[in-house]
Amino acid sequence: MTRMIKPGQTIGIIGGGQLGRMMAMAAKQMGYRIAVLEPGQDSPCGQVADYVIEAPYDDREAAKKLAKISDVITYEFENIDSETATWLTEEADFPQGADVLRFTQHRLLEKETIQSVGIPVAPFHAIHSIEDVEGAIEEIGFPAVLKTCRGGYDGKGQRVVKDEKQLTEAASELLNQSECVLEAWIPFSLELSVIVTRSRNGETAVFPVAENDHKDNILHRSYVPARVNDQVIEEAKRIALTLVTELNVVGTLAVELFMLEDGRLYVNELAPRPHNSGHYSIEACVTSQFEQHIRAVCGLPLGSTDLLRPVIMENILGEHVEMIMQGLPKLSEAKLHLYGKAEAKEKRKMGHLTVTAESLEEAERQLERVMKE
Repeated sequence: MTRMIKPGQTIGIIGGGQLGRMMAMAAKQMGYRIAVLEPGQDSPCGQVADYVIEAPYDDREAAKKLAKISDVITYEFENIDSETATWLTEEADFPQGADVLRFTQHRLLEKETIQSVGIPVAPFHAIHSIEDVEGAIEEIGFPAVLKTCRGGYDGKGQRVVKDEKQLTEAASELLNQSECVLEAWIPFSLELSVIVTRSRNGETAVFPVAENDHKDNILHRSYVPARVNDQVIEEAKRIALTLVTELNVVGTLAVELFMLEDGRLYVNELAPRPHNSGHYSIEACVTSQFEQHIRAVCGLPLGSTDLLRPVIMENILGEHVEMIMQGLPKLSEAKLHLYGKAEAKEKRKMGHLTVTAESLEEAERQLERVMKE
């Protein structure tokens, strides 16, 4: 029988950012207690947690302390120290395990893993040294994208290259950080994402497909339902379900996709956790991605993912905060989420706005009134 962590018990979260915060808030609404391991003081998740362990993520003693006070442990980001993840898998109740982290922490392994279960990705080539570049580009062709294998989010650790000079410069820079992977540029017409959840007992549930608009490699808006045909929707969901099942994921898996003009889909990357493009679900779905994640790792039945109304989510970055604060009287039509971060740096995600309406067109009109008046 699958173990069940019941309300009143303690969920440990590795990572004190906004994803951990929203995960904790969903869990506390269900009656759970929260412990968080986070190196920083006054973190977004720490502000709402019952217990805070301030220590580096690779501090084994801190991980042991978290395991001692927690009945189950999860995480809000994938860049967890691999040795700590292995120890938690062996010594604590860590249902997501270390295996999914092993390949989602490494872009080359991730692409090989996705490809191994028959899901398409952009053509790619491993770059271990500057000598690998010439042969790789002959195979891949320009334009291409050079990415570090480790680290990088919101566009960091990658460069689009259009000629030999740009490729050489990018390789010289990025190979100092990590081995790299060279990918063919996919001429996509839309970026989509799917949040899928799989519980400890193998039950699965897929959220509505989101259509995503990025600015400067940072998610700007998510539109749900995505403005694509039913065939694309079904294929996106099939891909997500195949990946979460074949890779034996427990918890949340976010699948980012490129859609070509003809409707074909390629997986861009995976995230084994709640995702920025799923924030819309807090207001717009019967069950949010955060509650669903808690249900999955605690062994509870998964909730309905039905969409209640069309919705748009827009990120609030550091440069938007002053405008939002001055515009509070206009927010009657939008739900405001601020993450409790102390410093509003440019391009830093400080919160998000969600607008639901009878149609995406009406939601967009409401959002424009809030953001531009």
